[in-house]
Amino acid sequence: MRFFGLFLLFCALVCSSVSAKSLVIGSKEDTNSIIVGEILVQKARLDGRKAEHRRALGGTQILWQALKRGDIDLYPEFTGTLCEEILRSDDCQLESLRAILAEQGLGVSAPLGFDNSYAFGMRRSEAQRLGITKISDLAFRPELRFGFSDEFYNRQDGWAGLKTLYGLPQTGVLALNHNLAYRALAAGKINLADLYLTDPEIQSGDLLVLEDDRSYFPEYKAVLLYRLADSNQSFWQTLVGLLDQESMRALVARVSLKQESEKSVASSFLSGLGYAGQELEPLRQADLARAIWVATGEHLGLCAISLLLAILFAIPLGLLCVIYRSFGQFVLSAASLVQTIPSLALLALLIPFFGIGFLPAVMALFVYSLLPILRGVVLGLQGLPRDYSELIVALGLPRSVSLWRIELPLASPSILSGIRVAAVINIGTATLGALIGAGGYGQLIISGLRLNDLSFILAGGIPAALMAIVVDRLLHYFESLLVKKIRVAGVGIDSDLGYL
Repeated sequence: MRFFGLFLLFCALVCSSVSAKSLVIGSKEDTNSIIVGEILVQKARLDGRKAEHRRALGGTQILWQALKRGDIDLYPEFTGTLCEEILRSDDCQLESLRAILAEQGLGVSAPLGFDNSYAFGMRRSEAQRLGITKISDLAFRPELRFGFSDEFYNRQDGWAGLKTLYGLPQTGVLALNHNLAYRALAAGKINLADLYLTDPEIQSGDLLVLEDDRSYFPEYKAVLLYRLADSNQSFWQTLVGLLDQESMRALVARVSLKQESEKSVASSFLSGLGYAGQELEPLRQADLARAIWVATGEHLGLCAISLLLAILFAIPLGLLCVIYRSFGQFVLSAASLVQTIPSLALLALLIPFFGIGFLPAVMALFVYSLLPILRGVVLGLQGLPRDYSELIVALGLPRSVSLWRIELPLASPSILSGIRVAAVINIGTATLGALIGAGGYGQLIISGLRLNDLSFILAGGIPAALMAIVVDRLLHYFESLLVKKIRVAGVGIDSDLGYL
């Protein structure tokens, strides 16, 4: 009990430290959103405010729900997305949108200066060869392969509506990471991708932006969504109108093409406006090693706490499943059903209850850990040799005593096997926690995909794989020690239980 109490105290301290209240600025996982987020954070700190950046939090709905819950106070958004995807309003005038938001305790700034509208792009040489200059020309080319960002593929103002308006016949459409789409386009794996007008790859990749000849896409002017409860908004008001199209494209190019960090780019932008921005260098070598070290601690924290919670919960629940067979079948079926929920969907489902950051990621990993451990407990207890069951009955021991003192120790190798499986699943799945601000190795992998930088991807992927191998081997070692201890104690273990 003392250990359990200390563990709960540790969890509370971790959660409170992660969610320490200050001005929290969010951003999506695209580069221009992260740059604006960094500019806002540094400007707030220059004005004497405590601020933190929850960067690369995934798609629109994650940021929107986090803002409404109060998990973040401010984030950059676009008018087209606000109108079509979030509010789904027929009137996209900024004043109309501001009135709707005010009813929810939210506000919207004046435009920051740049328009990041969606567009369709093809390699210029291929578009000229096929005679394609506008989107309506695609209706006569059903053989073309399209690749769209995940969000554009699924959103209200995305592919489905555009396909209907233009009568496009293409069916071979892939949903993939926005930055990977550029690589697929350059390699000829796809013929067309969705673009943002601030993407520097349009020029560096010699892409032709197709004319939206039926005016499907609305304006996507950059604005800030914020909580009206935060009365001191003056720190960002001086930035309104200063981030024009060319300035934003140049900042994104420095990150995407020259591999500078978003913090360094934001600092130089503020310095150019006359503010004493921080002098920061691109994230490389020693800084990358430090980022790996920090990510390792975050990843271990996510996996260790969620796994320990699952062990403390699943073992007693597994005992109940063995004692009450009907209840056990229901619990195992429910756990199996939850296991089929995709990781991103589960994270999205947990956000309304737990917000963003550390806690929902831990809860998602906890849920995914239950089934392997439950199965280990149930199969271990039900798989005991018949001789032991008959001996227990002959001794007349109460069921509770036989479970805790005899059956559970005998089933422990099977239980440890379930814990090993849960641990490996946890370590791999925890990388997705970065999409809701939980940190870990996923943050490095997402940065690598966004920047097209293999070193970042490897810096997140290789340590995650090594951590899974090391944890699995350690648990295997403890499992072997446990088997030997039981044998030394004079209790035989049936070989059919099996060990790796």
